[in-house]
Amino acid sequence: MQPAKRVAVNTGILYARMAITVFISLYATRLVLAALGAEDYGIFSLVGGAIAMLSFLNNAMTSATQRFISYAQGEQNEKKQKQIFNVSLILHLLIGCVLVAVLEVLGYFLFKGVLKITPDRLEEAKLIYHFLVVSTFVKVISVPYDAVINAHENMLFVAILGIVEAILKLGIAIHITYIGGDKLVSYGLWMAALAIFLLLILRTYCRKKYKETAINFKYFDKDLFKEMTGFASWSLLISASGIITMQGMSIVLNTFFGVIVNAAQGIANQISGQLMVFSNTMLKALNPVIVKSEGENNSRQMLASSLTGSKISFFLLAFFAIPAIIEMSTILNFWLKDVPDFAVIFCQLNLVRLILNQLTITFPTAIGAKGNIKNFSLWIAGGYATLLPSSYFAFKLGASPDIIYINLIVLTILLSVIKVWFMHRLCDLELRNYYSDVLMRSLLTLFPVVGFAIVPFFLMGESLTRIVLVLLLSTGSFIFFGFYIGLNKKERELLVKGIESVSASIKRRLV
Repeated sequence: MQPAKRVAVNTGILYARMAITVFISLYATRLVLAALGAEDYGIFSLVGGAIAMLSFLNNAMTSATQRFISYAQGEQNEKKQKQIFNVSLILHLLIGCVLVAVLEVLGYFLFKGVLKITPDRLEEAKLIYHFLVVSTFVKVISVPYDAVINAHENMLFVAILGIVEAILKLGIAIHITYIGGDKLVSYGLWMAALAIFLLLILRTYCRKKYKETAINFKYFDKDLFKEMTGFASWSLLISASGIITMQGMSIVLNTFFGVIVNAAQGIANQISGQLMVFSNTMLKALNPVIVKSEGENNSRQMLASSLTGSKISFFLLAFFAIPAIIEMSTILNFWLKDVPDFAVIFCQLNLVRLILNQLTITFPTAIGAKGNIKNFSLWIAGGYATLLPSSYFAFKLGASPDIIYINLIVLTILLSVIKVWFMHRLCDLELRNYYSDVLMRSLLTLFPVVGFAIVPFFLMGESLTRIVLVLLLSTGSFIFFGFYIGLNKKERELLVKGIESVSASIKRRLV
């Protein structure tokens, strides 16, 4: 199957999963927030943020393992795939054990005055912390199995597992709604149990399906261990700086404004996480193709996939995010019983930031495929390091909580410039092509869509009719401007052929 067709099929499978899970996840969040209340939900978000500050190790090794396995598949080297898996498994077991020790020591200091939690909920917060440490360990040792499935582009299994996870999370949400006792503690315990259950399913499936997941230490390779560790170390720097910055926001906001603002931040993360599924779904199918292309020494296809992927990812997120940004207040009031203060503005600003980030979203994968990421990692980490100090001093001077998201948007633009520059240096990206075919086409599609979609917001009061009009204007204008401005001639022809092919296939089956 051709790469473009594989990406399309896998994306379709993942979209089917998303159609099932997105509403389940949103409803589960509504139940959890109603059951726990704003304060306990804020505590869970805050403690989870503190844990996530060190789970960047997981993200770094996921990137490294995925890159090496996909590259080896591009080379069609089966022995090397077995070596990579076994080396990766050992690395993740070591990382998991170290991470547990570090998190438990860190927890002692976090609960000695760093986190602002009311004394009557402090012990419960500590229990939640321990449950989340267990979940983090399980997720770390799951990474090699996830990487193998993604490298094989087995998105059908990914979709099935995602649906199972969403249904079980809904079950947990319903359970804590009706039980007595401490609901916060019960929620943390069940979430940890869910992580263990999913790992068992993942491991069992991989051992039966893929030969390279057989655990055999004869495949341990010292040189490969060093190579993967070196690559992961620079990936670690990017992940560490990113996650410390993003999750450090929780602690900075908590220090100045308390757990209620953390609840608003948790809602913003939920909204952005659900909408990001649309672009992340496509990227999950595309990223292995980018790395495999480089493994096949097909740099032209790798570069073309990266550019098209960034543009399509931008369109996918913007298509859903624009009406959501315009009608965010209405959406939150319908979704939640009690909307935390600052939740609306946090959600809107965070979605703006994510839309801009899509313009270079595939570039780190392409740069990583080349293997030389040292200087890139240093520049990205340096950019991330500016957010928390600037926001902290702004709050000291009396700024409102939303300033941290404004600073984050500025940081996103800075990091995008850095990624474009390194794509030019390492991957031979022509800056003129990026500017004309990705950046300008994307922005010239975005601005008129926003202009049309926002008209009902200013002319009508809050109502279901206004929401429908916003959706219709946004959808109609996006289809028109996206097709005639966003896509170039070749992309339009491919899209038309794809639609004709699907239509013909449907007609044949009906006949």
